[in-house]
Amino acid sequence: MALVVNLLSLLFSTVIVHSNQNTVPLRSFKISENVTYDCIDIYKQPGLQHPFLKTHKIQMKSSVSRPELKMQTGKNETSNKRKIVCPNDTVPILRNTKEYVTNSQMFAEKHFHPLSADSPGTHIAGVRSSVGPFRGVQAWFSGNSLNVGNDQVSYSHIYIGSGSENQVNYISAGWIINPGLYEDQRVWTFGFWKGKDGKGCYNTACSGFVQVSKVIPIVEPYDLKTGVPGWMRYSIHQDKNTGNWWITQLMKDAPNEDIGYWPKELFNLLDNGANMVGVGGVVQASRSGLSPPMGNGNLPNGGRQDSGIFTNIEVLNSNYKQRKMNSFRTENLLDSDKCYGLRIGTVKPFHRTHLGFFFNYGGPGGISCGV
Repeated sequence: MALVVNLLSLLFSTVIVHSNQNTVPLRSFKISENVTYDCIDIYKQPGLQHPFLKTHKIQMKSSVSRPELKMQTGKNETSNKRKIVCPNDTVPILRNTKEYVTNSQMFAEKHFHPLSADSPGTHIAGVRSSVGPFRGVQAWFSGNSLNVGNDQVSYSHIYIGSGSENQVNYISAGWIINPGLYEDQRVWTFGFWKGKDGKGCYNTACSGFVQVSKVIPIVEPYDLKTGVPGWMRYSIHQDKNTGNWWITQLMKDAPNEDIGYWPKELFNLLDNGANMVGVGGVVQASRSGLSPPMGNGNLPNGGRQDSGIFTNIEVLNSNYKQRKMNSFRTENLLDSDKCYGLRIGTVKPFHRTHLGFFFNYGGPGGISCGV
């Protein structure tokens, strides 16, 4: 009897950690003490359990051609030594604990997006354009190891969105440090969306996002050394044929990798592109009002290139033509110059490499930066 009870307990735990999924993983990868990925049948992944996706047909590859997602010459992206290679027809899904799902719901409710009203304790530094429609945005940007408190958040992201009256559709992706969600101080990649049901969601903590890559999950930890930035090239773009919104990791010396997509069925304001695109850094203060560092913790001072950076910021216009973001009317976002900074330029931040439009951002935080 004890054996039966233990087996039932194990079965119940498996249902929880696989996000109420009753499929058995073909393979699993434990990459650190509390981080395990399960290789799940791509047609049975938890993202497809969303009620809006009952008749959704999986799209295996973005139809936006590679020339439309070209990446200019720049610094090499950070390599996260491939620890995950799922078998064909399976995809890596982060094993969700019950605490992770609960915490992700809490942080999703507080996740800031530039289409919303001011969020108390949230501070931003970045650039956006609201003269869409746009079909996508891409950039090359840094991530840094920072000292962030358990009830603080610091992230760098690219994003697209549309708003109408009290409704918002929004997608963002990038680097994040969120000890309250991931239970460590590491830098993680992330994806976030908010759709027509009014709810937000991180990664695969709830259904909606469709993972396609078998080697790069939407959410993944990076062990970055203090003072040594990591580099990421992301593109969020709308598929020409299906209207789905893809996230692609752009590579310099290897084929681009389509990570997955947010199906068009999740949204009601993004059918014909997004009204707004942007890039930048965001922090959320602790309950006591102390704000964490942003970027790499340094303010952008004069000609020094020692703070957080976004560069090669490109957008896809309504006709899927790639253009520099500053060829459109842009708006600078900086709500607390007491704590953070923003500097825009078109110089060569790296020796012998012309990167065009870029901006430095960041600051040390660590004090009350106001509301």
